Amino acid sequence: MSSSDYARRYPIGAEVTRGGTHFRVWAPIRSRVEVVLEGGPNLELVAEGGGYFSGFASGMGDGARYRFRLDGGQSLYPDPASRFQPHGPHGPSQVVDPARFGWDDVHWSGLKAEGQVLYEMHIGTYTPEGTFAAAAAHLPELAQLGITAIEVMPVADFPGRFGWGYDGTCLFSPTRLYGTPDDFRRFVNAAHANGIGVILDVVYNHFGPDGNYIREFAPSFLSTVHKTEWGEPFNFDGPDSGPVREFFIANAAYWIEEFHIDGLRLDATQAIFDDSPTHILTEIARRVREAARGRATFLMGENEPQDANLVRGCENGGCGLDAIWNDDLHHSARVALSGKNEGYFMDYRGTPQEFVSAAKWGFLYQGQQYRWHNRRRGRPAFDIPRHRFVAFLENHDQVANSGRGFRVNQMTSPARFRAMTAYLLLIPATPLLFQGQEYASTKPFLFFADHHPELAAAVFNGRRDSMRRFRSQSGVEGMSLVPDPADMKTFERSKLDRAERDSRPEWLALHHDLLALRKIDPAFRSKVMDGAILGPEAFVLRFFVPGDQDRLLVVNLGRDLHLDPAPEPLLAPPEAHSHWYPIWSSEDPKYGGHGTAPLDTDDNWWVPGEAAVVLAARPREMDIK
Repeated sequence: MSSSDYARRYPIGAEVTRGGTHFRVWAPIRSRVEVVLEGGPNLELVAEGGGYFSGFASGMGDGARYRFRLDGGQSLYPDPASRFQPHGPHGPSQVVDPARFGWDDVHWSGLKAEGQVLYEMHIGTYTPEGTFAAAAAHLPELAQLGITAIEVMPVADFPGRFGWGYDGTCLFSPTRLYGTPDDFRRFVNAAHANGIGVILDVVYNHFGPDGNYIREFAPSFLSTVHKTEWGEPFNFDGPDSGPVREFFIANAAYWIEEFHIDGLRLDATQAIFDDSPTHILTEIARRVREAARGRATFLMGENEPQDANLVRGCENGGCGLDAIWNDDLHHSARVALSGKNEGYFMDYRGTPQEFVSAAKWGFLYQGQQYRWHNRRRGRPAFDIPRHRFVAFLENHDQVANSGRGFRVNQMTSPARFRAMTAYLLLIPATPLLFQGQEYASTKPFLFFADHHPELAAAVFNGRRDSMRRFRSQSGVEGMSLVPDPADMKTFERSKLDRAERDSRPEWLALHHDLLALRKIDPAFRSKVMDGAILGPEAFVLRFFVPGDQDRLLVVNLGRDLHLDPAPEPLLAPPEAHSHWYPIWSSEDPKYGGHGTAPLDTDDNWWVPGEAAVVLAARPREMDIK
């Protein structure tokens, strides 16, 4: 019987069906493929044509373990589309029946593109246990904070005891380090019960260097034309690319259908090479939305060159994603807060102009020359709605790229960090917080990867080389401080300290109140906004709302500023007989501040230093005498 005789959900892998399990694998260079079952008879698969082999194992179900034997050889290999690797990528594959799990999220409607607050989480370091189950216990805290979606760093299985997840080799298998596939389902189920969506970070640009057996099945899975800095990219546009495209389209749908994931974050999309008439990302986006069956999905891409076409519709030459990461805003904020513009920060000054422009237009570079790359960066993105830009002060890469894993709050004063946090959480972009940022964690997030000694040494040397891009870290002392990625202590140091959260209520209050203001005040959903520079480190954003309900966000990262005169029309109140009064300040004592005096006074404007203030207008007769 051929695979067409079975109601398969996906074109590859082991699927439990009535009376047993059906196997299907693509191995175009092989003439014979056997399934070697643990504790059972072997099953020889039937060649279908086109390089596919398939077969049915009667009586075999959930939990059964197996490997493949190719052309009668002695070596046994895991399934390239294994649903679970209980002993890691080098061990046997395990059959998983997703129908055994009982979902409680029937009324969950998914994630719309607009109105989200994202939270990046690494399961292995989020809790001391480093598991899906342990992380799930803290979901109510994130819901109370105002988080609407968690972006889970990659969970596809990889070798070793720890890692970031970007070197995955078993793309259908949630890593055994964090739990079982059903543990991941329970995490998603619990998130939905708390009103939180789950976005999964996926890596569709390369396999990790260890634990990848795809060459034994199909060398043409990998491109011989394109190259990446991490390894061989996938063959999406050459000979035999059809089954490769099918594999990744199926993988994207698999997470949406079998794990109820609400969207994907597509890693390093600039390295997903495809010269086909229809880009693979476009096909993935279409399939994800089909798989969601009416649920709203959220697809975002990381793209170092900041190609706005990623979020344009297919009819306009784009890929149809919902959002794109905005490194420009991060880089400007990092320069402003740390005072350093070395390495890849060299094209940023951290000035008020950059923050006004980032709030208004998203990307700062939309085709200008970029010294770091010695070429033009980006393309015009004036037509892209602002919520499609994902803004952040921290993420896993940027914290780790400080060499010693310093958090942004450790690079500046508490007051300046509070002010910049207000800017991040109130501008029209979609904000993203990195785990622990909500309480100004001092725990580092370092680069860690557990590889065999030879590969580990190469990775360590590569890490040190990458840190030499930063002049302040390039000396002997700086290099000596770069931690060994393969050292268990590097991983352990990166785990969050839950006691910090309990001891820093002022930071939690800051983030909670800003997110509540963003949600409740309609001004921060306004489509009409403008901004102006007030001083060397000060600027204002005005959110226009009908009915004299405008809001001002005044941010000053420098010293106190007296604007007299104040020839800036954005500071004018909506009506001649009204004036501005503060409704929120980063200097509120409950956030650790010193209080805020009125800004709009009879002798013009007094802008407090190292602060952010939100103002609303009211008639003067309402003032309390």
